[in-house]
Amino acid sequence: MDISGTTRVFMILGEPIAQVRAPAVFNHLFRQAGIDAVLVPASVAEADLAGFVRHALKARNIDGLWLTIPYKTALYEMLDDCDRLGQAAGAVNAVRRGVDGRLEGALFDGIGFARSLQGFGFDVAGRRVLLVGAGGAGVAIAASMATAGAAGIALHDLSPARTEAVVTRLRRHFDAPLVAAASADPAGFDLVVNCTPLGLRSDDPMPFDVARIDHGATVVDILMKSAPTPLLRACAERGIKAHPGFEMLVQQVPEYLAFFGYDALARQVSADPSELRTLFQAPGATLV
Repeated sequence: MDISGTTRVFMILGEPIAQVRAPAVFNHLFRQAGIDAVLVPASVAEADLAGFVRHALKARNIDGLWLTIPYKTALYEMLDDCDRLGQAAGAVNAVRRGVDGRLEGALFDGIGFARSLQGFGFDVAGRRVLLVGAGGAGVAIAASMATAGAAGIALHDLSPARTEAVVTRLRRHFDAPLVAAASADPAGFDLVVNCTPLGLRSDDPMPFDVARIDHGATVVDILMKSAPTPLLRACAERGIKAHPGFEMLVQQVPEYLAFFGYDALARQVSADPSELRTLFQAPGATLV
């Protein structure tokens, strides 16, 4: 990849940053499309975040920022404008500089998840959804399910206070049947989603009791692992439809590209995401 004085620069901020694959994925796409742009990872300490963002976006050749753990929520507070899903979740995946210098943000996690469900042939409208884990991903997915017409959305987290706070926030933005679930019991739900890190370690317990899942239900484990997670294996043993999380990443890529003005490339990868799927099949694949 050739970098010159005309190259448009994007940065992905996180701490740690070594685990992300966004630079490899997007730089590959830019190179193939002949786009003079580059995405660079930056390890930024939390204490330095506000100053870094404020000064980085003053550089006229830096067009935007990607955000990863733990800054999706922290940077939201610095924005001047944000899309509806980002406002509802209080988090963003990407930030750009508007024509007037205002910071504009958007959240894509929930959109990517909703589109992955469409690819799996699952229609959320009229279905009952259980989300286990009310962290950033869980909140984003809950917001997207609220816009997709789910008949009921239940959130459960080990922290009841966090769950109640999330549900209260989402209710301010959506006229949807959102409730804080007292337990992670999956019985009676059409869609059950693991939004926790449980399953990353071999000795982790299941996020919920697989034996309680209805046989007609669909399970999604958003852990970004190429190998089947313990949850996916357990569902397969019981004949329950279950899907991995990397498709959620694949479906976010066009959103990033369009947000930063690369509409033609966004349409191209959306029409044929097969190459993206190959990239995200890599061990430990994580977009942001």
